[in-house]
Amino acid sequence: MPEVTRTGRSTLVVHADREVHPSGAVAPPIYQSATFAADDADEFARVALEPRGKDFYTRYGNPNHAQVAAIVAELEGTEAALVTASGMAALTTAVLALVSAGDHVIGQKSTYGGTASVLLNLLPRLGVATTLVDQGDPGAFAAALNRNTRLILLESPSNPLLQITDLRAVADLARAHGVVTMADNTFATPINQRPAEYGIDLVWHSATKYLNGHSDVSAGVLAGPTRLLDRVWDTAILTGAVLGPVDAWLLLRGMRTLPLRMSRHNANGQALAEALSGHRAVARVHYPGLPSHPQHDLAKCQMSGFGAVLGVELAGGYAAADAFLGRLRHSRRAASLGGVESLAVHPAAMWRGMLSDTQIAASGVPSGLIRLAAGIEDAADLVHDALAAADSVIEYEDSPTRPKEPVS
Repeated sequence: MPEVTRTGRSTLVVHADREVHPSGAVAPPIYQSATFAADDADEFARVALEPRGKDFYTRYGNPNHAQVAAIVAELEGTEAALVTASGMAALTTAVLALVSAGDHVIGQKSTYGGTASVLLNLLPRLGVATTLVDQGDPGAFAAALNRNTRLILLESPSNPLLQITDLRAVADLARAHGVVTMADNTFATPINQRPAEYGIDLVWHSATKYLNGHSDVSAGVLAGPTRLLDRVWDTAILTGAVLGPVDAWLLLRGMRTLPLRMSRHNANGQALAEALSGHRAVARVHYPGLPSHPQHDLAKCQMSGFGAVLGVELAGGYAAADAFLGRLRHSRRAASLGGVESLAVHPAAMWRGMLSDTQIAASGVPSGLIRLAAGIEDAADLVHDALAAADSVIEYEDSPTRPKEPVS
């Protein structure tokens, strides 16, 4: 029977893992085993040393891990992928594998709070210097480079300001200086953007979000060339940030519908951004799919869709943002994003558990910003809900005094 060439992404998510651990089962089994037996000494030695293996010990790899990795690598257009227990595990394990005391790492000012905390709090304790730059200016990355720079961490679109990084420009700069680049592709997903196509070395995801898509798994994944992933794997088996087989299986099941879900997520994100951008209570909507976004043209060049996350900046500031959240009916106040349900958070409140007030202010996150992540509900319902919530906070006035509230 002639081999069928599979190029469509909906086809890839269904079939790319078929030969990883062949079975007659149409739905892949859950390999709920901590260890695997070998037939003889030679086989035991081989599987024990195989990077990112699947038949030795689950901390080293598991068939369900390998199935997820096969699909992610195909979607991202990379040689291989590595599964971890969370997106932060993917990031920290890779960073610990690639840099040492005395090295220098460049990151973005606009980035996820956990990533910022790695750059500002963790790495300096380990003797690694860090510099955060304006991601909208490729020249800022060049200015920050020094002879000890080993790694550049990127995120596009960024969390929660939805700023765009010129991936090709930074990748070309880094490669010319022998520096490794890593890009967080969680918000875009490989359906909307493939950083490796622009020269980025490693791509990581909080697979908790869109790759899984159902808010029932904590997982991470790192994709890139085998030579780099083998280095990261050596560190991963020491840190032990391993994903359980059941969670890997749930992630695998969630990825089967990723292209279908992202089509709806993209449409809902665009609809909400357009509806809220002209509202009296809204000072600004941060969304790369809007022509008003300062990097809209760059986003159109790098992305095939603009995602479901938007930053809604309330004119009434902190108090208005809190009230807006409380009035939403279809978008629940909860951390995370990327599930079938709509979620919304107040970053200035949520990130106080990871960053100091000074660090949050330095990131440029306004006190009245809401991060709204559209699910797959009917767009008309989400738009009506958001507009009604915005109507209710028109009279709020921005106040320089931010009320103290518990960390969520």
